[in-house]
Amino acid sequence: MSEKLEITFALDKPTKNTIRYAEMSDNPVVGTLYVQKSAIEKLENPKSIKVTIEAA
Repeated sequence: MSEKLEITFALDKPTKNTIRYAEMSDNPVVGTLYVQKSAIEKLENPKSIKVTIEAA
């Protein structure tokens, strides 16, 4: 079974059409994540998000 990576991101700042999130880690895997505003609005504009990465 493959390992999963769960990464937490904190709201950094909005841009024109996206919301920028910064990874909350001393050893970043992704770094900065940009998510479309329309998608974040569906989640009620969270201050932090969690992303899971696993092999397909």
